[in-house]
Amino acid sequence: MSFFRNRSIVARGAEGAKGNDVWLDNDDLRPLKLDDRTWTNNTYLTFWFSAAATVSNWYGASAAQALGLSMWESLACSLGGQLLIAIVITANGRAGAVYHIGFPILNRASFGIYGAWWPTFNRAVMAMVWNGVNAVQGGQCVYVMLHAIFPGVARIRNTMGPGSALTSAGMIGFVIFWLITCLFLVIPVPKMRVLVYAKLVVFVVSAFAMLGWCVGRAGGLGPVARHGSTVHGSEKAWLILRFLMLGAANCATFASNAADFQRYTKRPNGVILGNLLGFPVANLMVGLIGNIVGASSQNIFGELIWNPLDLLDRFQTTDYTPANRAGCFFIALMFVYCAIFSSIFENSLPAGNDLAALFPKYITIRIGFFICAVVSFALNPWYLLGSASIFVSFLASYQIFLSAITGVLLCHYYLVARGYLEIPDLFTSSKSGAYYFYHGWNFRAYIAYIIGVIPNFYGFLNNMGVGAPIGVTRFYYFAYWVGLFVSAGVYWLLCKLSPVPVSYNSGWKEPKDYIRPDEQVLDGQALDDLEGSISLQTKQMPAEKVKDLQDLPS
Repeated sequence: MSFFRNRSIVARGAEGAKGNDVWLDNDDLRPLKLDDRTWTNNTYLTFWFSAAATVSNWYGASAAQALGLSMWESLACSLGGQLLIAIVITANGRAGAVYHIGFPILNRASFGIYGAWWPTFNRAVMAMVWNGVNAVQGGQCVYVMLHAIFPGVARIRNTMGPGSALTSAGMIGFVIFWLITCLFLVIPVPKMRVLVYAKLVVFVVSAFAMLGWCVGRAGGLGPVARHGSTVHGSEKAWLILRFLMLGAANCATFASNAADFQRYTKRPNGVILGNLLGFPVANLMVGLIGNIVGASSQNIFGELIWNPLDLLDRFQTTDYTPANRAGCFFIALMFVYCAIFSSIFENSLPAGNDLAALFPKYITIRIGFFICAVVSFALNPWYLLGSASIFVSFLASYQIFLSAITGVLLCHYYLVARGYLEIPDLFTSSKSGAYYFYHGWNFRAYIAYIIGVIPNFYGFLNNMGVGAPIGVTRFYYFAYWVGLFVSAGVYWLLCKLSPVPVSYNSGWKEPKDYIRPDEQVLDGQALDDLEGSISLQTKQMPAEKVKDLQDLPS
């Protein structure tokens, strides 16, 4: 035990925590300092191109086409769903943008200071699993690059055995991708905005290069781009509803952990345009280019090849010329860059926040990044993807659990707390704290969470292979929204019947922007030159003696 008493391993900001507070506080978890709030509307607008330009998004509309919708109808369904989920992303990240706290801390306001551990742990595990899954795809991107440089890579004997999603050559690509991603993890998140801007340039150049190259070789867009739908009537209507809803549900992770990346904004409203416009537009452009490229493959090779990595590898296999190799190398490099950002912002950042919140005395967000990387490698995700079809279905259906959590968070912030969070009480185990509830657990949130999951659970089992009537299957199309609204409604009702300590029946109590108490005082003077600078807290921060500040007008 003496090892764990060594102060050298204690996370920054956790040194003064005592008792149960050691499980609640370190500097990474507290509201961000002013210097770390560096992201603007332009950053978020650009960020979504970095996050959206993944291999799976390139052919995301192909599933709807396989069932009978036209390419343009499929893209319209995706766009509609993404417009809807962009609203949820912006709304659920509002607390992060105003108070500059992440998802795990926001959970404490709704689920309780200890009750937040379950949704936080839940999502940490899923983030680490998905990180491994994304790394497999990143490894495939690296393989295409290696094939362009070394022709012998394609002839490496496969020793991975049955059930692996990667060949031995692909495994080399996986290790390289994993190591490169680890190098990016040392960059502080506030400083990543420069790389986000660079990614936009890389995406535009590479995506349009591949578009022009494929359409030029095909002599046009290909017949798929001109085909109409092959289904009609009610069958078509249900397909449109299914993929409209799926366009939203596929982004459930971004909606649940929106506070994790919106906390870096300079100003609370600096995320709105970037999210509402950037998210759907980025996904539409990526899907449009990807589907036109996929459609052109039918003219080039006589068959549809939706996966752009398979298409690039086919170019090299059939015509291994210097020009083809160069084109495939640079386009695959773009996919690698995209996969790195997807890995960091969709998985490493959430996992880092979650692990820091679970073990704040010893784990910072950056240490959490590397724990996520190691665990995702140790899970052998190439075997999970290659042989466990039920596991893959489970990952795809996880929306029902995330939507119920999101519903509780939205209801608490907008309808119960009216935008007000008692920040110091989110970091204390004191029984008098606003979020202590019943021994640190808010039973209202858990009841709402469970009831929000129940209506979708039969459909969840059906999606994993259990037989069910067609009505259940169709009801499950709306699973995300059912979970969101049911959990929110139940939580609101329970808070009416049994009010929580911090609740309001009217008015909007949100500050213009939350600033840490230690930054509100400079040489004994309030920083009144900062627009919207306020303190909604009149209590001392844990382990700090800060002069009480009165509320400033909003």
